Amino acid sequence: MFDFFKKKPAQSTEEPTPEQVDAPVVEIQVTEAPVAAQSWSERLKQSLSKTRKQLGNQLASLFGGGKIDAEVYEELETILITSDVGVNATKNLLADIKNRVKVQSLDDTIQLKAALKDAMSDLLTPLQKPLDTSGHKPFVIMLAGVNGAGKTTSIGKLAHAFQAEGKSVLIAAGDTFRAAAREQLQIWGERNNVHVVSQTSGDAAAVMFDAINSAKAKNIDIVLADTAGRLPTQMHLMDEIAKVKRVMDKALPGAPHEVLLVLDANTGQNAVTQVKTFDDALGVTGLVLSKLDGTAKGGVIAAIAEARPIPIRYIGIGEGIDDLRPFVAADFIDAMID
Repeated sequence: MFDFFKKKPAQSTEEPTPEQVDAPVVEIQVTEAPVAAQSWSERLKQSLSKTRKQLGNQLASLFGGGKIDAEVYEELETILITSDVGVNATKNLLADIKNRVKVQSLDDTIQLKAALKDAMSDLLTPLQKPLDTSGHKPFVIMLAGVNGAGKTTSIGKLAHAFQAEGKSVLIAAGDTFRAAAREQLQIWGERNNVHVVSQTSGDAAAVMFDAINSAKAKNIDIVLADTAGRLPTQMHLMDEIAKVKRVMDKALPGAPHEVLLVLDANTGQNAVTQVKTFDDALGVTGLVLSKLDGTAKGGVIAAIAEARPIPIRYIGIGEGIDDLRPFVAADFIDAMID
């Protein structure tokens, strides 16, 4: 089922850090959706229950009626900041809300909820840009992120989604540090008849070069390229991943066509730092926000939108194979606040 390359692996120029060698691997869950499945909006609300409890429940008491005054704005500011919306995003959201109150002559806190949702919509809707893979064949997607962010799981779910669209998929197991990461991708590939290019050791750039050439030869639609996890502070390793990207361009001019940064929503404001660092090093073109079902920090999306408005291609809300979906701002805001 696999067509593994028999060439002698190139020697890696990278030195694995203890964090990379010992980092845990999140297993790909390929559970099917239940027969009587909830609607996506219901599942999203359920998955964002921790964020809604942190943000929505506090807002409910604030928007229960009464005069709009400085004390109300101060309480709203505190709620937003403690929900990981971020200081800058909160400041701008409040300025927007105050302007709406003035222009629309709002005088009761019950009316503030709609004003907040409208302000959030103006901030988040520009990030709602679904990934279009129709422009190239193969369309090469490079996935990056820190260890534990959910790259391996996201690759499995993305491959499933693309196959459901009738597209052929190839996976490049470019995390040459962690054998467990390669093994998880290979298991997923075997179960779903997806070709996986891997080396037991060697240089990640060589894996990418082989994978892209294999995709061209086999007329593959989508290449999902995994990379080893990097911490934003490991600048020498960030330089190495930039090298991997350059090798992709040599194998196929213009590749990668999408650089997806996978973020763990549980990291809160640290996700903003990751976006800035990886974007500076790689030119990130899209984000995947994973594990929203396990965090009360879903408000970090607003902080990301304010600091570095890169399109959010997908959000992950659970362990099911179809729990990775395109980001829709209105659905997300409703699930977070209502």
